Amino acid sequence: MRSHLLNDTTAEQYRHSVTQGVERVAAKLAATDRPFTGITVDALAPRIDGIDLDRPLHDTAAVLDELEDVYLRDAVYFHHPRYLAHLNCPVVIPAVLAEAVLTAVNSSLDTWDQSAGGTLIERKLIDWTTARVGLGPAADGVFTSGGTQSNLQALLLAREEAKPGRDGWEGGPELAKLRIFASEVSHFSVQKSAKLLGLGPDAVVAIPVDHDKRLQTVALARELERCVAEGLVPMAVVATAGTTDFGSIDPLPEVAALCAQYGTWMHVDAAYGCGLLASLKYRDRLTGIERADSVTVDYHKSFFQPVSSSALLVRDAATLRHATYHAEYLNPRRMVRERIPNQVDKSLQTTRRFDALKLWMTLRVMGADGIGELFDEVCDLAAEGWQLLAADPRFDVVVEPSLSTLVFRYIPAAVTEPAEIDRANLYARKALFASGDAVVAGTKVAGRHYLKFTLLNPETTTADIAAVLDLIAGHAEQYLGESLDRAS
Repeated sequence: MRSHLLNDTTAEQYRHSVTQGVERVAAKLAATDRPFTGITVDALAPRIDGIDLDRPLHDTAAVLDELEDVYLRDAVYFHHPRYLAHLNCPVVIPAVLAEAVLTAVNSSLDTWDQSAGGTLIERKLIDWTTARVGLGPAADGVFTSGGTQSNLQALLLAREEAKPGRDGWEGGPELAKLRIFASEVSHFSVQKSAKLLGLGPDAVVAIPVDHDKRLQTVALARELERCVAEGLVPMAVVATAGTTDFGSIDPLPEVAALCAQYGTWMHVDAAYGCGLLASLKYRDRLTGIERADSVTVDYHKSFFQPVSSSALLVRDAATLRHATYHAEYLNPRRMVRERIPNQVDKSLQTTRRFDALKLWMTLRVMGADGIGELFDEVCDLAAEGWQLLAADPRFDVVVEPSLSTLVFRYIPAAVTEPAEIDRANLYARKALFASGDAVVAGTKVAGRHYLKFTLLNPETTTADIAAVLDLIAGHAEQYLGESLDRAS
């Protein structure tokens, strides 16, 4: 079995095997005419359950044939212009090339003696990104697995910074007194992080949003004042630059001013909106982010990178010490004095992929402006989609987009009970998915079911949007017609 180990003696086999795989995927991409086949769990599960993993096929071509049957044929393809559902972007070729390189070399980014150049490349990209944000010369950060991990680490740092000797507290406040403020449409990872960090059940205070789904700073000011008056500690405010449901951007300058007034950590969850850092047209929508104490960025959302590629950025590199532990076998304290750059000193992870290489290759081939142009295209497309929806009497659209998300729902011409409209929209989404013609997402607004387009593919056109809206309306009308038939 040593013949399967990647080394100097198997380089030719490696080249042949990878080429087979690349050719198979390339052929599939070229032939894909819809984002999904519509296969059901009940249809696909028996194929996979029937495979005996203790009986290998011993042949790469045969395994690829099998993979075609259990995965490639029925995968959801994000590159298709009618995949409009979640925050999944099509990926750029330089990043896919980097993925092949980093997987084969298999560097681990925890210590210098496992990564060398990889460590320095990651640090260079962190410096590049913090400069784009405007965090200042003391800034630093580290790559992470995604926005959830980045938000968790940011709030860990905020918790530790809130504890020691703050406002006359000796020994720090009890965890139950710490409070996090975030808009009612912020990412669920804020609540999840609070629980993981041992904070109380009331730790996260949801702040109402305005008509544009942006955090109301008047309400935030009121809650911060009440927090202090009750002897509680405002640990952090999480402002969102690109909410998952609406793509809305909180008023960052006003939030920053309130955080400064109350001495509160300001975290900006820009997992989605970070694409504006490269934008040639809309960068000003992130004004105020430069005042944050920490920032989450997901390159695998709006920089067109493969999963995973995310980072946590901090204004003050010293705050990363709260995630630092020293192990004699790995990163003993003497290495700090010797100025050996170990990224594990900053990270919640130990073993960690060289995901930074993907962004590095992308920037070196395409440049930041190339990324920005692509993100600007999807923002422009969303604006055009908004105009289509606003002019179409069949649909109610919620918010004019700040980024590339559209939230809407089908409304029948005849007076219909809201609950029945909910069911019609749910049916339309499921029927569309089952057909494989397009994939859209869903959410709730004021307790009602809505549909969602998350536009991250520059290849998507307004004609695609119009066609999918027609499909949705058709499915909803079919449901309502059948519902009337049942009722009669």
